[in-house]
Amino acid sequence: MSSTLLEVTRAAHEDVERLERLIVKDLQNEPATSKDRLFQSHRVRNMIDTIISTTEKLVEIYDDNDNARKDEIAALGGQTATGTNVFSAFYDRLKEIREYHRRHPAARVVDATEEYEALLKEEPIIEFSGEEALGRYLDMHELFNLYINSKFGEPSTEYSAYLDIFSQPHKIPRKLKLTRQYREYMENLLEYLVYFFQRTEPLQDLDRIFLKVGAEFEEQWANGNIQGWENEGQENGHVPAQHTVIDLDYYSTVEELMEFGPEKLKEALAALGLKTGGTVQQRAERLFLTKHTPLEKLDKKHFAKGARASQQNQAAAVPEQDDNVKEIALLETKLKKLCDLLDETVARTKDNVVKKQALTYEEIEAEREEEETQADTESDDDEQQIYNPLKLPMGWDGKPIPYWLYKLHGLGQEFKCEICGNYSYWGRRAFERHFKEWRHQHGMRCLGIPNTKNFNEITSIEEAKDLWKKIQERQGVNKWRPDLEEEYEDREGNIYNKKTYADLQRQGLI
Repeated sequence: MSSTLLEVTRAAHEDVERLERLIVKDLQNEPATSKDRLFQSHRVRNMIDTIISTTEKLVEIYDDNDNARKDEIAALGGQTATGTNVFSAFYDRLKEIREYHRRHPAARVVDATEEYEALLKEEPIIEFSGEEALGRYLDMHELFNLYINSKFGEPSTEYSAYLDIFSQPHKIPRKLKLTRQYREYMENLLEYLVYFFQRTEPLQDLDRIFLKVGAEFEEQWANGNIQGWENEGQENGHVPAQHTVIDLDYYSTVEELMEFGPEKLKEALAALGLKTGGTVQQRAERLFLTKHTPLEKLDKKHFAKGARASQQNQAAAVPEQDDNVKEIALLETKLKKLCDLLDETVARTKDNVVKKQALTYEEIEAEREEEETQADTESDDDEQQIYNPLKLPMGWDGKPIPYWLYKLHGLGQEFKCEICGNYSYWGRRAFERHFKEWRHQHGMRCLGIPNTKNFNEITSIEEAKDLWKKIQERQGVNKWRPDLEEEYEDREGNIYNKKTYADLQRQGLI
């Protein structure tokens, strides 16, 4: 029955709409704890992913690249190769339906609502380490070990101090960043933070955030405004081939270079692969040659042994180095953005680490035992808590009554009584019974109205007063009037009403 393309399309639209309603229903519930909020976010994320995949399938159907949808619509209209025959198409369809029910006589309509409602009760499985404590803290011990054992890290750095400096890569010297070790460290660091952010903030669109970061990075890189990489982008987007520790653009004579001294000149020459020997003047002259002459055009006698070939290889590898520098700068920019998004978690992690470092061994053991005891207590509470997502009334055994009984007695229907102080009664039976109970009787006494059967089904104070007024008016016609209806008899056997008898007695006639 659901094998037709149009039926698949209809079912897909129905699934999308039902999931959208479930998302709204789930988000209307305010989570009581951070754990519930995390579970709610992951449930919504899973439903959004399902909507996206279903929508992609719908787009493929509507594109109709194989004309299957077009042919099916034409077949429903009775269009065949021999012409149009609406009645033939109708009876063919009817025959197919009858054949289906003949083969499946016990077929029933499946209510998909209950199946989808179960999505609101599930607790998604989220992988967190013990150190992360359901996303409250970061677990960066492995990255910390990489940092202190690297050339760009400080071996004496403590873990608490590392939590302060890992988000500040601009403080690392630039020459230490152009290594494979630093790039791998940055990639691992960024990978962990992305994975942690996706687990703790599943509703955030990290791809869109990084897309915006990339656009801003390109603009800042072109202007040379990336922190830690200032003026890199202005050199045509790459590191200058003749970069030295001395900027020759500020010096116009050899004598000015000689003022740096032999050691500084030696360092600058070594950075370019040139010979470092000779007097101060010879070193300054050799370095000054590179101000107007590219390295590849210099006489090979100025180069140290083997330095000429390496220099040529360096010149050929400039474009590749340019890309590497830019990619490292982009990794640092993304890292800083993630650190801004996780600043509260980073601060919380540092406070937790400092707190643990301040505790003695005995205090740590006592705190661990206290946490285990608290976890056991919470586990017992969870086991004692009755699972009742539909909020069904409790039965005599302390458990929710069956759902069919709930529907049979109409316990989902609410009746409010203004006379009872806007008290709610659930179900028709409880509503009818409450007219004889103390709360309603007390309300009627406060109104000065007798609680008789005449006032059954009356819940409004105004309606009760109006009815009581009409009853009093109606009773005024049939009211017992003793002066007219009470009878008296004199000595002679004459019958008088009370008023007439009193008048005659006053006049002395009786």
